[in-house]
Amino acid sequence: MTALDNMPLKLAIHFKTVRKLGICAAGTLLIMSAGACKKAVEAPPPTPSERPTAELVAEADQLYAQRTDLVKVRQGLITLRQAMVSNSANYDVAWRVAKFNYYLGAHSPNDSEKEKAFHDGIGAGKLAVQLNNDKPDGHFWLGANYGGNAEMSTLAGFSDIEDIQREMEAVIKLDEGYEAGSAYLGLGQTYLKAPRLLGGDTNKAISYLEKGLKIGPNNGLLRLRLAEAYVQANRNDDARKQIETLLSMKPMPGYEAEYNDAVEQARKLQEKIK
Repeated sequence: MTALDNMPLKLAIHFKTVRKLGICAAGTLLIMSAGACKKAVEAPPPTPSERPTAELVAEADQLYAQRTDLVKVRQGLITLRQAMVSNSANYDVAWRVAKFNYYLGAHSPNDSEKEKAFHDGIGAGKLAVQLNNDKPDGHFWLGANYGGNAEMSTLAGFSDIEDIQREMEAVIKLDEGYEAGSAYLGLGQTYLKAPRLLGGDTNKAISYLEKGLKIGPNNGLLRLRLAEAYVQANRNDDARKQIETLLSMKPMPGYEAEYNDAVEQARKLQEKIK
């Protein structure tokens, strides 16, 4: 005997109806929930590799804008590699990988990370040049990574200088104003830092750097290297003028990190030649 058996007939019928409706409602909710789950399974959020390449590139650029924090550069490289998963032959991704790796290699305090960064940068730069030989970005960042690698390598020789020279000259032919005349900076720095037996030539360095300065007068790193070249050529007065100009000028928008690097090194050079 149940509790319903003791209820008046109309009340019992009413209770059974309510209970039946409740069960049906619960069933309906379960069906709706199952349908919602099914819908969620059918349309999951996109994985990083499925995000549009343009979106990933924009995110990487935002991270690179904060490059004084090397963690941001590393995160940017991860983002670019995600873009390469679904679009391995994208020129704009390839030259950025070379660019980010160059900055990481030039600023990392860890020699193993520096070496890997330049190595990866050379690979990405070569890919960019293969994908589009008629644009300056790939050539420039390939040459920059060749230069960074040569500075680290005790086996650097004529072939390294030839690699850098070839890529930077390609940039000059395509767009000598690229990165505010930085192809001339790359050539000047190469001849300035290479040993004389391996092609180093202070006068050549000065010539290239002075040409670059005519194109990029607000390029802080270019002025710094020219000051260093003048010191090497025993032209300290000319070096002081470049340092004074560098310290008094405003950085180019977006290049504050490079300007601050130049200022830090320029102050040390200034103390050295006082």
